[in-house]
Amino acid sequence: MKKSILLLAVAAATILTSCSSDDSNSSSSSTFTADATNFKGDINDGTVTLDPTQTYNLTGKLIVNDGAKLVIPAGTTIEASGGTQSYIAVAQGAKIEVLGNSSNPVVMTSANANPSAGDWGGLVICGQAPTNKAGSNGETATAEVSELTYGGSDANDNSGVIRYLRVEYTGANFSATKEFNGVSLFAVGAGTTFEYVQSYHGGDDGIEFFGGTVNGKYLVSTASGDDSIDFADGWAGTGQYWYINQGTKAGIEGSNNGDNGNATPVTSATLKDISIIDSGSEGALYIKEGGGHWTASNIFVSGFELGIKIKDATTDPAANANVDNGNIIFNNIQFGESVLNKSQYQGSNNDYLTEGVNNGAGNGASAPTWSNGWTRGL
Repeated sequence: MKKSILLLAVAAATILTSCSSDDSNSSSSSTFTADATNFKGDINDGTVTLDPTQTYNLTGKLIVNDGAKLVIPAGTTIEASGGTQSYIAVAQGAKIEVLGNSSNPVVMTSANANPSAGDWGGLVICGQAPTNKAGSNGETATAEVSELTYGGSDANDNSGVIRYLRVEYTGANFSATKEFNGVSLFAVGAGTTFEYVQSYHGGDDGIEFFGGTVNGKYLVSTASGDDSIDFADGWAGTGQYWYINQGTKAGIEGSNNGDNGNATPVTSATLKDISIIDSGSEGALYIKEGGGHWTASNIFVSGFELGIKIKDATTDPAANANVDNGNIIFNNIQFGESVLNKSQYQGSNNDYLTEGVNNGAGNGASAPTWSNGWTRGL
């Protein structure tokens, strides 16, 4: 009798293990085939894992849809051709895992023999965290590139893991006012890991946060065609260890909402340990379109003539009011000798800016040690 019971128990355990294994295999399978020579299409189910020994030729848009996951191992290279038609987008409810490391980053670049900014789109991620773009109660909006839906009320939404990624020669433009960024984060949630990411020679902004709550750590933007790193539309996150060089316009541009400077939820940015170097036409930091609320510390600026740009109180009353009321604070910031005009703010709050001696992202104007091995152009 005891032997029979033991045999039945073993059989039951075997059945349960088999079912569990089958469920796991089923959840990781996908009907999508990743063709390295013609990499595009819709990933609608399961998990697709790329082969780092292959070079993937991105020939059109690749969309990771709700419920699906794209895994990109360390050392994988994706070469894009096709201008605005060529980009990678992660929809709400989908996940991406970019699993690079310091010696083997994931590289998304141009397929052109002589690459240049604007050769392809870029990486777009759409989450379900709050944004003020469509309203203050979790309403959704449509991304300006990819036309995917973003926004919601889940501050901890998880779009995956992006670590040790370099995107190059992005920024293909639809028109004079509509271009891809290197990486566009639309309402991405705080459950997402976003760190060790470089945008290199992008045609528009290097990295931009459109609302959301995701934190950005160890970010590099090099030779962007517009602003180096941009945040807007109610982004509520922390940016730490950013190294910005060779940008065309603002080093960091921070907005609340371009249609309503007082829109809610208000942009609430914590910025620390940041170096912004080399000349840009719109200053090292640009408080724009209401600005939102900023707390900035250990900021190092060098190579710019203008430190902090802000329009006058008549043109941008909400941004000036935020500085007036102590909602935007730099404590502390260091300006290099090149900075001839430290701030354009003309209001009465003399305490919003405190100067000090800082190391910024780690080494002042020099590239920080954490950027070694996976970046270029520093």
